[in-house]
Amino acid sequence: MNLRKFYSIAIACLISSIVSAQDYTNYVNPFIGTTNYGATNPGAIAPRGMVSVVPFNTSGGETSFEKDSGWLSQVYEYTNTFFTGFSHVNLSGVGCPDLGAVIVMPTTGDVNIHPMEYGSSLSDQKAQAGLYEAHIDKYDVDAKVTATQRAGISKFSFPAGKANLLLNLGQALSNESGAMVKVVNNQEIEGMRMVGSFCYNNPKTVYPVYFVMKVNKKADQTAVWQQHKLNEGPEAAWMEAYNGQQRIIEDAYYPIIGDSLGTIFSYDFAEPTEVEVKVGISYVSIENARKNLDAEVANISFDEVAKRAKDNWNDVLSTIQVEGGTEDEKTVFYTALYHTMIHPNIMSDVNGEYPEAKTRKTRHTDGDRYTVFSLWDTYRNLHQLMTLAYPEQQLNMVNTMLDIYDETGWLPKWELNGTETFTMVGDPAAIVVADTYLRGLNQFDENKAFEAIMKSAYPVESGNPFRPSIESYIENGYVAVDEELEGKLWASVSTSQEYYVADFGIAQFAKSLGKDEIYKEFTNRANGYKKLVDPETKFLRPRHADGKWYADFNPLSGANFEHTVGYAEGNAYQYNLMVAQDIPGLIKSFGGKKAFVNRLDEIFEKDQFDMANEPDMNYPFIYNYIKGQEHKATEKVHELRKKYFTNQPDGIAGNDDTGTMSAWVVFSMMGIYPDAPAVPQYTITVPEFDEVTIHLDKKFWNNDQLVIKKTGGKTNKIKAIKVDGKTHKGYFISHKDLVSAKTLEIVTY
Repeated sequence: MNLRKFYSIAIACLISSIVSAQDYTNYVNPFIGTTNYGATNPGAIAPRGMVSVVPFNTSGGETSFEKDSGWLSQVYEYTNTFFTGFSHVNLSGVGCPDLGAVIVMPTTGDVNIHPMEYGSSLSDQKAQAGLYEAHIDKYDVDAKVTATQRAGISKFSFPAGKANLLLNLGQALSNESGAMVKVVNNQEIEGMRMVGSFCYNNPKTVYPVYFVMKVNKKADQTAVWQQHKLNEGPEAAWMEAYNGQQRIIEDAYYPIIGDSLGTIFSYDFAEPTEVEVKVGISYVSIENARKNLDAEVANISFDEVAKRAKDNWNDVLSTIQVEGGTEDEKTVFYTALYHTMIHPNIMSDVNGEYPEAKTRKTRHTDGDRYTVFSLWDTYRNLHQLMTLAYPEQQLNMVNTMLDIYDETGWLPKWELNGTETFTMVGDPAAIVVADTYLRGLNQFDENKAFEAIMKSAYPVESGNPFRPSIESYIENGYVAVDEELEGKLWASVSTSQEYYVADFGIAQFAKSLGKDEIYKEFTNRANGYKKLVDPETKFLRPRHADGKWYADFNPLSGANFEHTVGYAEGNAYQYNLMVAQDIPGLIKSFGGKKAFVNRLDEIFEKDQFDMANEPDMNYPFIYNYIKGQEHKATEKVHELRKKYFTNQPDGIAGNDDTGTMSAWVVFSMMGIYPDAPAVPQYTITVPEFDEVTIHLDKKFWNNDQLVIKKTGGKTNKIKAIKVDGKTHKGYFISHKDLVSAKTLEIVTY
């Protein structure tokens, strides 16, 4: 071997060693987004984990959060102080309540089974990726929790004396409370709890979550409790009265079925003792929950599981490396990247089994079955981030969506653990499938995919559950407001706009497959947005089937989730420019660039831009479409990021929407953004870091590394854009060109 080659290899190995040695979890602050309705939590989770071990502190009487919010949509809120245990199945960054179940609470002294009485404050809370710890004040117990993908493990340090482990199957965010529990022996409990009714909007979408809990210390006494009096059934004869409506069955080594169940493991420690509690979870069966537990945490210490969680997070986070910037900026960036790696999450067990959508029959996959598809949110940027940086995950997600189509006859809309919640408006799955394919990540059944997205695009004799009022949309070129006034759907303008984006995606997919007639048809449908542009006000406005404009129109009405006719979670300003797929056409509808820019400026100047929600989240980047205005894109992006996304508990603009807001942060800080769904390109702004290295998956992109770097002066105005050293025209770059490049250089004045 010649010396030059030897030193090159040595240097490469040294660099690789340095990269792998960096601890990116030091830049993850799981407390970001835990207040201000961000709905994230500081609990322990593995990347894409089915299980998360999270402190439950959002029930407890008179908390200000409960009073203000009207309902509980999250298990943890930073400003709350009343802790009632660690839940093991949870959602992150979701605006509706569900899960928050299978809760374990350590206590000391005499047994109390009422959470409002046994709850405690927490102190010394600490969190990092894969690990959470705190002191449970009332009981002087130190708690640490960590997780694998399908199991959680907790370590409780009890003082000497009486101690208890309470497993509460009654408390949760779900409004279901049915359960089954069995004390297997004095170290193991198994059972099931019903969860579901996401947003409390569909009582039919309830389903079981199965668990097995193992403890490394034999309990001196075991018991099962029920907090509500049973009216009938054989269980009633087994129980003795306890505190009125509360009942306890001691040493009940048989299955007990009912509502609001719980179990007790009691101890009397002669000296301070550490107890490890391991909980395996499955959506298939108790047997699979035990397999998951045994495969992932059996005979493994807490400290080893915590180390593995940390290593797994470092492996994921190191895909994107940043240089320059402050410590806070790095923390904001890597915490955002962390949040994008929580949902969608794995639903399949270690043996590949999962519950089929709709029927819940057990099926098997050779890959990963994913769940929690909040697609109205994530179609805008999260899936594009996965396609770019984690293509294998994105491919598994698309294949999961196609499996759901096989199982139910439809692609998902807002899928949760094998159930369809029908939350939000539009047909977002079509956009995700088309966008993924158009970016070149096409290793899935394209014919089935096209068949699936076409099905939801037309009327169905039995009714199209994914595109309500599709008949009105096709006939008029928009969903007539009459349909909304008659209660047939929510938000006629917003729904129309979402249909336009979906139809645009279908058109582009059809074009790539050589289906020219379908391309023409759906391009025409996608251009229907022009019929909703009121030539007088320049707003996309509710319109009747006869062509008349809806009279009771106020463009300010609808902000801050106020109900208004025409718009979903926003007002006419916030939906005014949500035509990302055809900004040039929208500019013409406004009568030219001057009028368009005036409206764009007005939205920001009049504080009508809502960073906390999706419809207008790409607005800052629209300035790049207008010659001479491009500098405003970077100015607005940096201003908004620094104002709304910070290294604080309230450091997410609002609900994280399963990582969508965080994906906005990741892209924005890197200096690229997928501004138009189903358009395989990125718009360019000045990065916040001096250098960003994205380690690409060569199996998919034929390139192993892309470096985005900022050079030149200290302003945020772009002087030149260079790709592999050559000057690049314009402020947009195709996905193909980006993943083929070694360097994207943004030169500033």
